[in-house]
Amino acid sequence: MDQRRLILFLVFSFALVMLWDGWIKHNQPPAAAQQQAAAGAPATADGAVPTPTLNAAAGQPVVPAEQAAAAAGVPRVVVETDLLRAEVSAQGGDIVRLELKQHKASGEAAGNFVLFDDGTTRHQYAAQSGLIGEGLPTHKTVFALPASEMRLKDGEDAVELRLQAPEQNGVQVTKVMRFARGSYLVDIAYEIRNGGAQALAPHAYFQLTRDGNPAEQVEAFGVTTFTGPAFYTDANKFQKVQFADITDGDAKFPKTANDGWVAMVQHYFVGAWLPEQGVQREYFARALGNNLFSAGVILPVAAIEPGAAATVGTRLYAGPQEQDKLEGIAPGLDLVVDYGWLTVIAAPLFWVLSWFHNLTGNWGWAIILVTVALKAIFFPLSAASYKSMAKMRVLGPRLQRMKELYGNDKARMQQEMMTLYRTEKINPLGGCLPILVQIPVFIALYWVLLGSVEMRHAPWLGWIQDLSAKDPYFILPIIMGASMLIQMKLNPTPPDPIQAKVMMAMPIVFTFMFLWFPSGLVLYWVVNNILSIAQQWQITRMIESAKSAGKPA
Repeated sequence: MDQRRLILFLVFSFALVMLWDGWIKHNQPPAAAQQQAAAGAPATADGAVPTPTLNAAAGQPVVPAEQAAAAAGVPRVVVETDLLRAEVSAQGGDIVRLELKQHKASGEAAGNFVLFDDGTTRHQYAAQSGLIGEGLPTHKTVFALPASEMRLKDGEDAVELRLQAPEQNGVQVTKVMRFARGSYLVDIAYEIRNGGAQALAPHAYFQLTRDGNPAEQVEAFGVTTFTGPAFYTDANKFQKVQFADITDGDAKFPKTANDGWVAMVQHYFVGAWLPEQGVQREYFARALGNNLFSAGVILPVAAIEPGAAATVGTRLYAGPQEQDKLEGIAPGLDLVVDYGWLTVIAAPLFWVLSWFHNLTGNWGWAIILVTVALKAIFFPLSAASYKSMAKMRVLGPRLQRMKELYGNDKARMQQEMMTLYRTEKINPLGGCLPILVQIPVFIALYWVLLGSVEMRHAPWLGWIQDLSAKDPYFILPIIMGASMLIQMKLNPTPPDPIQAKVMMAMPIVFTFMFLWFPSGLVLYWVVNNILSIAQQWQITRMIESAKSAGKPA
């Protein structure tokens, strides 16, 4: 029976080793990015114009040569609000760089976090759009830009950027981008005025073009946080698409629908095109070569007669995966938060954490209160386990005597131990139950800390200024190791010397692994250990006192 308990401890140790390995990989530069850097200059995010299949005759996928322009040296205009700093290129009116002013860069990088990136920071990632039709502007067309930067002024609710495309065959197109105060949503539309002699039946496309490198190398149990396109419709629900499947032509996602959205998901942040519900649309995902991929949506435009005008557009969300806001922006958008395979536990765990955070205003104290709440919920289970362990501790001398009598007869030793356990009503595996209960919660909290942008750079107190990062001075891991050693001292010593040595080595091994774990996770474990020590000490004292008085335990 003691061997079974040892096996459970080893299983938990293996789980910790895997988490530790994943956390170490988180701090390593991604190999793909290094390879691309070694290969030479980054690829441009031009891509080809998508071809609609809803009405193939209406689309002209070939871009006129005079509209194409090299990305290098193209003018840009800066649009700045209270939350965003966007750089819009004259080529296509693409958002080629987007800084999130409320979120700082990680590691040694200084300044704001960069979501859309022109390759100068880390990635090639842009929000592109255009029209499909003969002579209509695409994301390769050079638009006329305003002469100066545009900033949201005090008292203004929004700032509007208007880009004029060259007139073709009497058709005038203006791309309008509206950035609102306090919002990561950007309204993007095309105003089309047909001054030609023939009717137009164009399409509009909106796509996110990104390289295939992960945003951050976060791994747990061999599963990395997802980076890539995602699609959502009422019929098909949420579907993630791997870059490799796009390359192989095996990507599965809804091709046509009258609802839903398309996104490019990465760790903590997301870009998503959110067309109006009830409008027929076509989704696509393509490999552009040189490690570039596009995912987007094509919207039809009603026929525009000569002398008439029309407007087509959609919303772009580009910002953090703030779970309390995403669902209100679009149905199912909150599903982009990646909690791995323990979402069923992690999602309600985050909800409880958020509730405590609203009470305390601090995620560290919220973690502590969640730990106390979980300990209270499982109090009967842990009390029964600690009671069983306390009884085994009292029986220590009798077990040692059995070892002396039957040490050379393993079968007889096991038989006598089982008889003693039945007589004293002891479950020899009872001490492992608290650990088994904690394993899924422990891993789920790991995913919450790594997958929730709310935890990113969230301080607790003193030296802990980022609960999603390791303790910079390793104070919490050392406290955790000391508390685990105290717990081991309260447990009955296994009769097998090898098992006893393994158990005593556990605090050292765990302390070493916890050095690189998120400080919020270590905080949870420290508080849990302290509460367990108090509960176990009290139960052990009661059992030993009752035994000394000759009373039944």
